[in-house]
Amino acid sequence: MSVVQIPENMIHQANIARSEMIRQVSVAAAGNNQASVRTAELLHARTCLASAIANRCGTSTWTSMLAELGVQT
Repeated sequence: MSVVQIPENMIHQANIARSEMIRQVSVAAAGNNQASVRTAELLHARTCLASAIANRCGTSTWTSMLAELGVQT
């Protein structure tokens, strides 16, 4: 008999997946416009950080991403 495994935090994972889809579409639409690409990356990192905080998940990945993008948290 197989066991269905449910991730610990499905809401957080769904939020990250949605944000990543939006980021990919935004980056593709931005073309060579680096300001638009950076904005999409920032929005993705901030969305995932907010989800991690709200769902009591680890935030280090998202704070590191924001630091790499030049944002202090």
